[in-house]
Amino acid sequence: MVRHVIIWDLKEGLTDRESVKAEIKQKLEALAGVVPGLAEIHVYTDLLDSSKGDLMLDSLFESREALAGYQIHPEHLKAAEVVRGAASHRSCADIEI
Repeated sequence: MVRHVIIWDLKEGLTDRESVKAEIKQKLEALAGVVPGLAEIHVYTDLLDSSKGDLMLDSLFESREALAGYQIHPEHLKAAEVVRGAASHRSCADIEI
């Protein structure tokens, strides 16, 4: 199993940050049951003030190959367009568990 975690900072000046967070959450969590090998996917939008970042993706894949397939899956690429349009910075951590 591979855990894939991303933390994003949103761009300054976004007029409705909560709506943007909700859209990102909806688009990414909709990938459950669509992307082969994706075991779990959750997007957290209400991070504590002690966090560095505005929202977090926590996902679990059956294998490294499944994670690689997710990266190029057409539905993931569509969701990623929304994220790229809103995010100013991305930090990623992958770990085999």
